[in-house]
Amino acid sequence: MTAPVDLHIHSRHSDGTFSPTELVKMASAQGFKAIALADHDSISGIDEAIAAGEEFGVELIPAVELSIEIKNYHDVHLLAFFLDHKDKSFNERLNSFRERRDRRGEEIIARINDKLANNGKGSISFSEVVAGSDGALGRPHIARVLISRGYVTDMNQAFDEYLIPCDVPKEYFPAEEAIKEIHRIGGLAVLAHPTTISKDRSKLREVIGMMVAFGLDGLEAYNTLATIDDSEFLFAIARRHKLIVTGGSDFHGNEGEGLLGIRDNRFPLDYRLVESLKDRVAEKKSNQPQAV
Repeated sequence: MTAPVDLHIHSRHSDGTFSPTELVKMASAQGFKAIALADHDSISGIDEAIAAGEEFGVELIPAVELSIEIKNYHDVHLLAFFLDHKDKSFNERLNSFRERRDRRGEEIIARINDKLANNGKGSISFSEVVAGSDGALGRPHIARVLISRGYVTDMNQAFDEYLIPCDVPKEYFPAEEAIKEIHRIGGLAVLAHPTTISKDRSKLREVIGMMVAFGLDGLEAYNTLATIDDSEFLFAIARRHKLIVTGGSDFHGNEGEGLLGIRDNRFPLDYRLVESLKDRVAEKKSNQPQAV
């Protein structure tokens, strides 16, 4: 096996607990050759991560995880790899999403405070939640405040008792628009943890087929939520549609989590995955019309 990689990691610039520099240092200490920083709807940590990668000898792949919708499926996650994270239009779009995330967070916190008051507990504040984030605000930030207050014991309880009952609908990228935008800025569009869309494999095949028609580049066939059987199923779909295959841990650093990668040897998370991404990027560039 070649050097290990992890192509799905989150920092404090979305709902992770570590800074980009801390993540790169962890990757270096744990022997990783490359990682992809893929924060939710946020690319604000990429420059810091690239600089840290140069210092600590870890290849940093710029990435982002977008929340999209397709057909009747909402909050589907789409990874973009090797995107131009300095593109002005894309940054403006993400900033708009961030503003809406903040407004959504305020509404969720207000609903949670109503429930806390009914339970005879003190309220939590928006500023308290924002203090735990360096970028895009997400529900895990609220959950961590609930845990720190002793109102719940862990993430699962926070979501079950407060965040799911008090949820506010989120805005999503339409799938076709998201894939076009990723391609516009030179990136590859890869469907994250596909089996979370549906456990019904016929429905999942249908969704993936629609996304392939939109220009989908790959599937995250190797992920912490997939069984070996799931992975083999996804790999077969990828081969049929000539999609690249990626893999990652979806690391957030929650509740003492400190190891990157997938540690049970289910999947080959090694540098060959990065080479496949680079080969596809080069292939797409070679197929672009040449300027006259």
